[in-house]
Amino acid sequence: MYFEQIYLGCLAHASYLLGSNGVGVVVDPRRDVDVYFEAAEKHGLKIEHIFETHLHADFVSGHRELARRSGAQIYIGARAGARFAHIAIHDGFELSFGDCRIRALETPGHTPESVCLLVFDPGKQPQPWAALTGDTLFIGDVGRPDLSPTHSPQQLAAMLYDSLHQKLLTLPDAVTVYPAHGAGSLCGRSMRAESFSTIGTEKLTNPMLQIASREEFVRELTSHLITRPDYFTQDAEINRSGAPGLDELPPLPALSSAEFNSLRNSEVVVVDVRPSSDFAAGHVPGAINIGLVGQFATWAAIVLGLHTPVILVANSPEQAAEARMRLARVGIEEVAGYLADGIEGWKRTGHSPAVMTQITARELRSALRRGLQVVDVRREPEWEAGHIEGATWAPLDDFRRGLPELDRQSRIAVHCKGGYRSAIACSLLMRAGFENVIDVAGGYDAWVEEEKSAVAQPVRG
Repeated sequence: MYFEQIYLGCLAHASYLLGSNGVGVVVDPRRDVDVYFEAAEKHGLKIEHIFETHLHADFVSGHRELARRSGAQIYIGARAGARFAHIAIHDGFELSFGDCRIRALETPGHTPESVCLLVFDPGKQPQPWAALTGDTLFIGDVGRPDLSPTHSPQQLAAMLYDSLHQKLLTLPDAVTVYPAHGAGSLCGRSMRAESFSTIGTEKLTNPMLQIASREEFVRELTSHLITRPDYFTQDAEINRSGAPGLDELPPLPALSSAEFNSLRNSEVVVVDVRPSSDFAAGHVPGAINIGLVGQFATWAAIVLGLHTPVILVANSPEQAAEARMRLARVGIEEVAGYLADGIEGWKRTGHSPAVMTQITARELRSALRRGLQVVDVRREPEWEAGHIEGATWAPLDDFRRGLPELDRQSRIAVHCKGGYRSAIACSLLMRAGFENVIDVAGGYDAWVEEEKSAVAQPVRG
């Protein structure tokens, strides 16, 4: 049997390709599906089956394009209400492929239609050797229970407890657990960094599996939930129908400075995907800086939504193309083009760039003595674990619903954990007319190190 976990770090998303006797199976495909065809061809497989463990809310799935191009059949939980051609699967559904087979377990809780897939390989053992657990069971965590329009978080959390204890935790301890997400995903709260585990290990180490009481499990899982991004509901609906293929999207045009400026207005957002240091040195006034690293697409969807028209500023055509791909992975498709000659070409045509002030943690320490409003844009667990005395907490996740109420006359220093989110927040504030905004490079991590350094300084006397 062939088995591969295909991990997409920028979305913390794991999909899977399985194969036996030339037959390929893909589980939870991402939107850009060429990766599966390339892997299948390399290993002599024809993709004939596609499984979705649930309607994903944090990214747009490629199941429809993958099925169109391969001729494969799609399988999804019967409660999904899927509006594309599919086979609705229930508890105990089995599919044989080559010498192997997959058995479905209905495991509602993260969503009502969630399923887990047990993988049997006679070459390994008669019991299932792996469980593809979707967003039901993560490594060190379980799925969030607040993504359904038809069930309350408490109802879903209770379902999840039953799914875990009556089904997954009855499996042999040696069964390998392969989830659909890893650390950094918003589909859980505290996943570990490992990409797989076992049922036995999770029984011993997963905090949510240490809770014996159903009532306590529901209470713990539904308290202190990370803010659910608005686009989650939209992505789930896109996946319920199936997204168009990426090959159906229009090409990404290179825009001259004149064309770029003609498109730029209050309705069309300029997204500058360069590093924050480049953005700080000079950028198009009103642009929003979302650097093309890490969780770029997730943050773009959180702060922009899915239907805000966008034009890009990048350091190269290749960077612009990568940004467009990542945006499409979460459902942002209204990208009108990119600035052909970048910010330098834009300046050469006579336009004046804006700048963003950046300071170090040491400079922040000195500035605090002279009066400065500090804004912390991290999430609640980060804030509660420690923060700068006197700071205002205003999580970036909430900016789309309304900017924090700040004194526009004051100098405002913005920080996050390491400097990525604070640059986004500063650019949003500047776009809204705040003139005295300062980005703290290195964020809270740098502040903590500066505090340690200050304490360690020898006393002179």
